[in-house]
Amino acid sequence: MMNPPVDDNELEPEKLEEEKEGGPFVHCDLYDTDIVYKIAQELLPGLASACIDNTTGGLLKSPASVAVDIRREMVDYLIQRSENYLAESALEGGLNEEISENPYDILSDLIDDFSSSKRNFFSRVSGWLLSEKREDWIDDLVQEMEINGFWLLNRRESVAQTLLKNVDYKNKYHCGKSFKSVDDQEVHKLHCSFRTMTCTNEGCNSRFSAAQIGHHDSTCPFKILPCEQNCSDRIMRRQMDRHCITICPMKLVKCPFYSVGCHSTIPQCTIDQHRSEGLHSHVLYILQALHGEGLAETLKERAEDVVKLSSPEQLASARDARALTISVKDLDSKFGPLKV
Repeated sequence: MMNPPVDDNELEPEKLEEEKEGGPFVHCDLYDTDIVYKIAQELLPGLASACIDNTTGGLLKSPASVAVDIRREMVDYLIQRSENYLAESALEGGLNEEISENPYDILSDLIDDFSSSKRNFFSRVSGWLLSEKREDWIDDLVQEMEINGFWLLNRRESVAQTLLKNVDYKNKYHCGKSFKSVDDQEVHKLHCSFRTMTCTNEGCNSRFSAAQIGHHDSTCPFKILPCEQNCSDRIMRRQMDRHCITICPMKLVKCPFYSVGCHSTIPQCTIDQHRSEGLHSHVLYILQALHGEGLAETLKERAEDVVKLSSPEQLASARDARALTISVKDLDSKFGPLKV
């Protein structure tokens, strides 16, 4: 098993980057919470991949035994590459080349680059990189790291914040404002669009930046919403689809007489109303099935006679095509043959 690191202090943000700007200014240290979390989640699989591929085929070292050293190399590599990202991109693609602005995509690529750089000879020349067994080993190592508390999430988020700041050159995902005093900084943080907020919907524990509140509100699975099919119920978003196709009284169903020709689709709660309002049409469909469809006008008159001979209420109470067919056939027989 992997032993947790004795000390993670080298991974604190203040240890990762030196102060490059002079002057008595203090900087807002708030970031887009969601993207920092996503970047932090990529670090552990990236480290596991590097450890696995660096020790594959070897007998003296295990992936766990090199994890501490490779983690340190990984952090240094990512810091350096992220600091130079803009300059490297301009050199590689030219000034007219569009440079990615999504920090998650940028840093995911850099993590992959580092993992690739740690492959040993065996990994490079074999088909190991494409094997399912390799993926299983990476997953197992990630799980082992998490169980043993190796590189905890808050430590990885500290690294992710620094990396984000380095590549987010348009300040879309972190606050770049500076202040002359800590008091001014604290006042700003109360209203900063990158301040962390927690969802107020019961059951949701999501945390996000204030600027993302609208996006989260539009997607939160725990938000209570009016039924999409306009019934009187209010449903949790994640349960909406099930409600709409199971118990919602407004769910659309086929007419009970679909099999004899009525192809209407109606809300379930209006079936009785539809049976009553569409009675003449339903009787006509059944008469057409009994006598054929070539006597349209004659059958329309017969349908009216059948309804009058019984009663609209009685015929409309038939709940399916079989029951209505039996009633119509019995009533129709009392009129004798059709007059063509």
